[in-house]
Order: sequence, then C-alpha cells, then structure tokens
Amino acid sequence: MTDRRRNLFILLLVAGLFAASLAVILTKPTKLGLDLKGGVELIYQGKPTRQSQVTPDSLNRAIDIMRERVDQLGVAEPEIQRTGSDQIQVSLPGTNDLQRAINAVGTTAQMHFYDWETNVIGPAGKPAPGDPSVTCGPQGGNPTCGIPLYDAVIRASKRPASNPDKATNPPLFYLLDSKNKKVVGGPEESRDALFAERETNQPRPGEQVYEVKPGTVIVRAESPDNAKVKPDRWYVLNDAPALNGTDIKDPQQNYDNGPGGSGAPIVTFGFTDKGRKIWRETTRAIAQRGQANQIPGQDPLASAQHFAIVLDNELISVPYIDYRANPDGIDAANGSQIEGGFTIQSAQNLANLLKTGALPIKLDLISQSQVSATLGQQALDQGLHAGIVGFIIVALFLLTFYRVLGMIAVGALAIYAVYFFALIKLIPITLTLPGIAGLILTLSVAADANIVIFERVKEEIRGGRSIPAGIAAGYKKGLAAIIDANVVTFMVAFILFMLATAGVKGFAFTLGIGTLVSLFTAVLATQAALGTMGKSRALQHKSALGATEQKHRIRFDFMGASRWFFSASGIILLVCALALGSKGLNFGIDFESGTRITTALEKKTDEDGVRSAISRLGFGGVEVQRVTNKQLGDNGFQITGDIGPNDVTRVKTELTKDFGGTPSFTNQSVGPTFGQTVARSAIIAIIASLLVISVYITLRFEWKFAVPVLIAVAHDILITAGVYALVGREVTTSTVAALLTILGFSLYDTIIVFDRIRENVPRMPRAGFSQIVNRSMSEVLIRSLATSFCTLLPVLALLLFGGATLKDFAFALLIGTASGTYSSIFIAGPVLTHWKERDPVWRARAAKLKQQFGYIPAYATAVDGSPIDVAPPQRERRGIGRKRGALIEPDDPTQVSRQEFDEMVRDIQDEVVEENRAQARPRRTAVAEPEAEPKPRPARPAPEPAVEPEAETEADRAGPAEDETPPAPSSGADLTPDEVVMPKPPSRSSSTGKRRPRNKRHGRPR
Repeated sequence: MTDRRRNLFILLLVAGLFAASLAVILTKPTKLGLDLKGGVELIYQGKPTRQSQVTPDSLNRAIDIMRERVDQLGVAEPEIQRTGSDQIQVSLPGTNDLQRAINAVGTTAQMHFYDWETNVIGPAGKPAPGDPSVTCGPQGGNPTCGIPLYDAVIRASKRPASNPDKATNPPLFYLLDSKNKKVVGGPEESRDALFAERETNQPRPGEQVYEVKPGTVIVRAESPDNAKVKPDRWYVLNDAPALNGTDIKDPQQNYDNGPGGSGAPIVTFGFTDKGRKIWRETTRAIAQRGQANQIPGQDPLASAQHFAIVLDNELISVPYIDYRANPDGIDAANGSQIEGGFTIQSAQNLANLLKTGALPIKLDLISQSQVSATLGQQALDQGLHAGIVGFIIVALFLLTFYRVLGMIAVGALAIYAVYFFALIKLIPITLTLPGIAGLILTLSVAADANIVIFERVKEEIRGGRSIPAGIAAGYKKGLAAIIDANVVTFMVAFILFMLATAGVKGFAFTLGIGTLVSLFTAVLATQAALGTMGKSRALQHKSALGATEQKHRIRFDFMGASRWFFSASGIILLVCALALGSKGLNFGIDFESGTRITTALEKKTDEDGVRSAISRLGFGGVEVQRVTNKQLGDNGFQITGDIGPNDVTRVKTELTKDFGGTPSFTNQSVGPTFGQTVARSAIIAIIASLLVISVYITLRFEWKFAVPVLIAVAHDILITAGVYALVGREVTTSTVAALLTILGFSLYDTIIVFDRIRENVPRMPRAGFSQIVNRSMSEVLIRSLATSFCTLLPVLALLLFGGATLKDFAFALLIGTASGTYSSIFIAGPVLTHWKERDPVWRARAAKLKQQFGYIPAYATAVDGSPIDVAPPQRERRGIGRKRGALIEPDDPTQVSRQEFDEMVRDIQDEVVEENRAQARPRRTAVAEPEAEPKPRPARPAPEPAVEPEAETEADRAGPAEDETPPAPSSGADLTPDEVVMPKPPSRSSSTGKRRPRNKRHGRPR
C-alpha cells in the first residue's frame, strides 16, 4: 500500500469513528457522579463476626443484600462496589435523606428474640426478673431504667463467659476513662484495635481496658415513639436468644387494623416450622410466669412478662404477653407482629431489612458524604466552563505558534474531544469532578504530542529538508519521545487507578483513557492529514509552518551555570523544608478524620449562634466559619469538627430547629480508619509509581538516567509540598492525585531532554558529555517550554473557573508543573552530566579537550574555535521507483548521503591545502620546458549508495568502552553543509606526491 493510500485510509477511518462518536454522544446518556448530580456516598469497612470472617465471598454476599435493600428504596442507578480488601462503597445519586440511607443500607439486621425478664442482668451480675428497677416492670426496655454505657460495660465485664452455643458476639474490648466516667474506645474485637489510632498500645493515665466476654451483650434502650435521637441508656443481657432472624419469613409493613387496633404502622411476619415451634414454647413460658406472678386485686397487666426484639444490639420492641388471652402461649399459625411507635417509613425500612436478611458480616460506617442537587449542578457547570475555556486557549496557542500545523492540531484536538466524550458515554464512565479535571488535562497531553512532533518537523525543515521530507522525518524521529512520555503518563494513571481511593479513580481512569486516545489522534490522524496535504499550496512556504530560519540560536552554557541552578534549588528546598518542619502540612479531613458540613441557613445568625446550637449536642470543639458565595448566599456556614458519621443527622435537625431550614446542605464525614486508608494508599501509590518508572527509564535508556529523573521528581514534589505548607492550603485526596500527575508531567519534560541526549551521543563521537548535553538542551528548550506552557493553560482554566475541588487540584498542579519545567532542564540534565563525566571514557574525552583548548568549551568547536554543528545522521536514500504521493521524493537535490557529505568535505580540504602550497612556493621566471605527456587521471569510484543505518545498541548509546580510545571520526563528522569552518591544515605529504583528483560525481555546488 502506498503512503497516499495509507493516509487516505487513515483519514476515512478517522471520519468514520468521528461519525460513530457523534451518534453515541447524541443517543447515550451521560452518567454523572454524586458530586455533579447530588446524592449520598457511604463507605463501610467489614468486621468479622462469630459466624463469618471478612473474605471476598462474604463481602460479595453483603453487596448483594445491600443492593436488594437499595432497590427497595427506589434509588435510580445506584453503585455498590468493593474497594480494597475490606471496604464497600455505596453511591446513591439523587438521595436526600442521609439517615434513611444509612439505616437501610448498612444496618447489619441481625435480629434476635429474648425472654426479657429472665435475661436482664442486674447490679449483682445475675438476672433479676423480680426487680422492677432492673427490668423496668410494665415498661420493659424503657430508657428510664437503663444505665449509662460506662456502667453497663463495667457490669458486663464482671460476668464470665457463658452460652458458647447461643452467644451472638465475640469477645469485645472497651477503653474507659475512669476520671471522667466515659467510654473513649470500643467496642473492638481485639485489644490492639483500641489503640490503632495512637502511637502506643498502652492506656493513658486514668484509662483502663475492659473485656466483655461471650455470653453477655450490651443493648441500647428502646427509643420512645417519634424520637429523633437515640437514647444514651443501655441494658446488659444474658446472651441466650430464643430465636433469631432466620426463624422468621415474609416480613411486611402493615397497619394495626384489627379489633381495638390503633391503625398505626406495624411490621408483620410469619415463622418457619422450626421458629413456629420455638415461638410457641417461649411465649408459653412467659405467659405462665406472668400468671404465677399475679397478685390478687392488682391489675393483671402489672405482672405480665415480656419478650424483647433486638436488632443490631438495639431494642426495637419489648411487648408483653397477655397470659389471659394466651395462657398456653401464642400460636404462630397466623404469624406475629411488631409494634413500636413506627412511622410508615421506619416500618418499611424494618420490613425490608428483615426481608433481605442479615448481612453476613458487621459493617462499620467509616466515611459518608452528601451533596445537594443544586450544588452538584453548579459544580457541573463550573467544570464544563473550565473545560471549554481550556480548549479555547490551547487552540489559540497552537494556531499562533504553529500556524498551518496548529490548524491541523486544533482539528485533531476537536476530534479527540469527541472521541473521548463518546467513550465516556459508551463504556460508560461515571463522570465526576476529578474525572472532568482528568479530561481537561488530557487536552494538554494530546497537544503536547503535537508540539513534540511539530518542533521536530520545523527543525528538519530548517536543516535543509524539503517540506514533505521534513514532515516525514519529524514524525519518525519524534515518535520515540512521544511513546516514552505517554507510557510514563499511562503508568502513573494506572497505578493511581489501582491504589488510590474511589474519589481519585475517576481522574485516573479518564487520564489513562485520554492518553491512549491522544496517541491515535495526535500521531496517526495528524500524520495522515499532513501526508495528504504535503504538496498543497498551504504547505509550500516555510513561513506557513513557522519553520523560517531562526535569527538567534540558543547557545547558553547550561552545564557551566549548573552550580547557580543547584544553589537556587537548594535555597528553595531549604525554605520548603523549614516550612514543612515548622508549620507542617494542613491535612484535610480525608486524612485526619472528622466531619465538614457546609450549609446555608434561612434565619440570619453568626458563628457564635451556630456554635451554641451544636454545642448543646455535646460537640463543643467544632470550628465554625462563615462562607459567602453564589451557591450559599450571605448566610452560609462551614462546620468542621469531630462529629461522627451517625451524628450528622442530629446536627442537621438541630440547625433546622433553631434557624428554620438548611438549604444546600452538604457534608463529608470521615472516620479515622478511612483517613489511615487514604494516607496509606497515597504513600503506596507514590512509591509504586517511582519504582515502576525507574525500571522503565532504565530499560529505555540506562540506569544512570533513572537516578536524575528520581532526583528531579523528588525536587518537584518537595517544592509543591513546601508551598502548601507556606500558604497553609489544605491537603486533600485531590492534592495526592495532583502530586502523582506532577510526577508524570515532570517525567514527560525530562524524557524529551534525555531522548535528545541519547540521540546525540553517537552523533558527536569526539565531544565531551557536557557539550552533548548543552547541545541537546539548546535544541529542545523551545519544545520543552512549549509543552509546559500548553500544560499550564488548561490548569489555569481550572484554577480560574473551576469549583473548590477543581481549584484545589489545579493549585497543586500549577506549582508542580512550573517546578517540573525548571527541574527537567536545569536539574536533571546537570545531575546526569556530573555523574556521567565520572566514567573513564568521558574523563578521557574531557582530558583531550582540555589538552587541545586549555578548557572544555561549552559547545563542540573546531580547532580554531569556530562553532560547528552536529553532523547529520545517515539516512535512507529512496529509490527512483517510488510512486507519487510519498512524503520524500526520490531525487530531492537537497538530500545528500553521509558518504557524499564526507567526500565533499575532503575535496574542500584538498583545495585549501593546494592553495596554501601554491602561495608558499617562491616565484621564478618562466622557462619553456618540453611538454610532458600528461598522465591519465585515475578514475574515482562512484559514491556508494547510503545504506540503512544499523540498529543502535546499548554499547552505541553508552559510547566507547572504558579501555579504548573513542574512534576518530571522519574529517567532516562534526560539520554540516551549511557551516563548514576548516582549521589551518598542517603540512601534508603523500606517498604519490600528487593531488587527489576532485570528485565531480556529486555535481553539487560546494
């Protein structure tokens, strides 16, 4: 297939995919995340029970049960997935009732039925069925007879282990503060778990660890009807339940419409055959005991006995058994019912929990967040605005800097955006705020690939190639750097996706997919377009490509000034280190745990009024700040403090009661366990990224190239962290994602520089390593600055037009990208030079240069000090039979092979030598001499055709071996046809004494 046909085929493929992508965009819905749509996100951590351990199978069974419960709530498009080894993430878009979601989804729903009076433990550590102060008499289970949790733990800890076959709980440990009479830790299933958040596993002064052994259970007292807050009163029970949740069937929400019924909501259920029998026997024993305790003349119900229904260690109901109506117990043929002051919704929730069954493991709520639909829509608008602005400014930069090439790049960016958005809808990918950030950043990734190629094309055209030949060579030579840089970016995105928390996964996924798509649009699509346009009028002039000759070439001594760069970086790093040591980082609740509530209030108030309302709930140490913005108005507040995930509803209720309502209510609550998980995942992700990238750099270059890369990356991350410490900005999970992105973009720039160094090493066989690095960096400086600037443009759009999350991400990326641009040029290259020059081969070259010049010039020069350029590499000569439409024409007069170039240089040297000899010869009077017979000129062999360059080996890249002298190049090895500056030749003698015949076969002006 000819190049022209191949290009047309690629363009047709691009057009077909573009049309298909538009069809997908128009027909498929966009799946929005909670931060854009509003809703509730809950993260649970699994804990083992006596019946089941936390395994992938138990987590999957728990997810299935939770999904059934969510379906009962009627939530559209819920997402329930396993994260990590022991966590479950539940996303409920469009849900406004946080507490209902918590109750319905995460409740373990382990139900047990107890004979109440015979199992309530009194102060003596034994059941006291006849003591009303213990059983609460006719009001069994009422909070008024309960005791504080501190006293309940001490009472329960005195009991020995019992009921090994019926006990529902494993040993549980509590940490008590005897001075303040508070429970400060627990329940936990191991002693060490109590101190997981502390530096040592020893109690503080005044604290003591208590163990509640199997066979004893502590349950919360029954909540009064319509109570909005659960009572802080507890009972201690002998853990010997008569029945459990597996003995019932067909639970339903119903109404008490029987004779004398109140019409209130109730929960009805039936029994299994086994449960029916046990229920009959248990209620018979309770009825007979009540009849035996009856005192003549007393109300018969005063002596009635009770059974207790316990759900997840909370008393749901403690009904009595009417021994007059059921002297032989209750026949469960028609089922039974639970009354307890239910609302319709709470009765439905309990019926759903019993219907779906108990979760196989215990689930602890470690993180929750709630976003109102209004704030979600505003965040979406801000993200889209930032994306549009980012695209426009990147397009303007490309058009201004690259002209016709820029037009093709902008077209490729538009195609890329359509492809990417179609993939988001087709897969589908849940679009979140971090995902939008990743999408915007991939615009710069796609543009950077075009910049790398276009700069190479301009360089080839300025070097004397024709425009079609320069385009072909630019794509061929720029491809290696693009692949290396994009592979590194993709690896960082992959590691982020595998190791980071759920909030960052969206960013990592979009960044990884965008990197792959950008390779197709920025390399294949643009190359096919340029190949097709190669002979069009639009590409006839160099000015159309921005490839006119540079008036001033960059010849800065980067290596000579390295000490100044190192000193400047040292001062900056010292300041950052002092800031980190003195002020430290301001970690957000993602790492430190706690709760942040942001809400507007309908009634005007101030910070003290909000703080006073919350302190009545026992949260006195909260921080309250007034927040004024478009979303919250002028009466918005941000509340931050140690408020548990289950207490957020209490705070919202109190604020609503005092200030009339809480519109735009959002909250994020993180437990200490989740904060530790986030921190651990971030550290592992950074370490894994550095290790994987080091291995890749070693394989693609050599191991000595990997160390400067790591130093440059550490330089960038430390500076970014130091700036965060200096300004006191909060560190969140978005900051971690930005740090890892900084790592990828810093490597992108560094790889561009190192790729040119690797290319120039075999082309400059007599130059010192510092000269090669200087030359390489001067060649890629504009390219590196252009790619960094193109990256900063969308980051600035995020910072200026994005919401709080996007701005937090953009701030870190702005600092890191600027630092990465500096380090890739002024840190990584000099570090590599100082290390490589210690090798014997490069020391030998440096010694020769010092012997020749007295010092090492910044750039490779001729003997007389004239500057010279790098010799062109050998390249393939195209055959005459090549068809039209090829990017390189067959007999382009501007192309010469390496052998022809060397012959031209030798001819010029011979002419200069002969001319100097003629000038030095003394003048004599002409005397006629007999004419000698001219000798025939020896025929000079025709120049050999250029051969395909040999594949570069590791030895070629590393230079000559340590024990051998670098090979002497041909006399023109360091020259170009445009800049040939010859040294004054020494006296030359020849074995024949005759001048070599001039080569007239190339037929080109010299």
